[in-house]
Amino acid sequence: MDSLISAAAHALAAGDPLGALKRIALRDDAPALALRGIAMAQLGEWARAKALLRSAARAFGAKEAVARARCVVAEAEVALAARDLAWAARTLDTARATLEAHGDDANAAHARCLEIRRLLLIGRLDEAERRLAELDSASLPAALRATHELIAAGIALRRLRTKTAQAALARATLAAREAGIPALAVEVEQAARVLATPAARRIARGEERLLVLADVEALLASKALVVDACRRAVRVGGTVVPLATRPVLFALARALAEAWPEDVARDALVARAFRAKRADESYRARLRVEIGRLRKALAELAEISATAGGFVLQPRRAREVVVLAPPVEDVHAAVIAFLADGESWSSSALALALGASQRNVQRALDALAAGGKVQALGRGRARRWMAAPLPGIATTLLLSVPLPNG
Repeated sequence: MDSLISAAAHALAAGDPLGALKRIALRDDAPALALRGIAMAQLGEWARAKALLRSAARAFGAKEAVARARCVVAEAEVALAARDLAWAARTLDTARATLEAHGDDANAAHARCLEIRRLLLIGRLDEAERRLAELDSASLPAALRATHELIAAGIALRRLRTKTAQAALARATLAAREAGIPALAVEVEQAARVLATPAARRIARGEERLLVLADVEALLASKALVVDACRRAVRVGGTVVPLATRPVLFALARALAEAWPEDVARDALVARAFRAKRADESYRARLRVEIGRLRKALAELAEISATAGGFVLQPRRAREVVVLAPPVEDVHAAVIAFLADGESWSSSALALALGASQRNVQRALDALAAGGKVQALGRGRARRWMAAPLPGIATTLLLSVPLPNG
């Protein structure tokens, strides 16, 4: 490796892409192409970075398997940063195996981290947690240790394990300082802010207040009956009744919980559950049927009694009824949550992360764009969507991943 290539590599490792480009910007040999690709990625030029890394992989040739594998790993990192989640995980796995076989443990571990970060983004938390446990962080370089701890914190935050997340972020902070990479330190700092940012609203007895994630965790662990509007469920401690696929029942449960300990008029319940302007006899009959279904669903947690004016919710074991509401009430809240990371997403990547059809996601994006909440960049297959992070709000509970049962 010549001196310019070595100097450029050191500059990139320290997070200085411009310093690297000063040394190799006009070179077209394989190592220079690879380093130029990494530099462009650090500058946010994803398309150019991909093209350069692919050119580098071709230029290295079949005999330089390790160099080609490193290019594959770098391209996968670019794809992840660009939120292109459809890249071939099998190709990255093959590159990782090649690196391990040739003793390049650091880059092999980096490939594993990329695989786990992708799993985290698409909500496959169990698999991400299992793979992360297989990776020995103690043997990793400082920058990779910071990434490892960021992933651990991300999993813990999605599972509402705030103390675990806090400990992982503290370790990530130390590793980032040791690595001496400013961009990595900023990433850790931004992740840590989520713990102190309002993530939900608590509604009880007509009063409303904001909660941070630790407050949410404490509320879900308490003995209160919680109507969780973030995950569309009713729960007391570890007993959970999911209602995500039964929107009418959940609407009734939330209306009754918000009014507790008072009752709710039948006409108000009809308007809330069926969005009807007028409660005629057919709607009243339908309300009786749905209340009966809700009684059956919540039989273990609460009783729903008829009153002279309507219906009232009476918890069986809990002394308090609380509604846990999202920080932002929007039918497309999950889309907003993913876009709030400040990165640009394709509709296909959002569909993969949400587990929804691309057509439904595109409709949601069009609706949000019409309301000025998101904006599109580019055209055709190159189109990406992004939104500024929601000011003062953590979007963790808007993500479509079930909360822990206990």
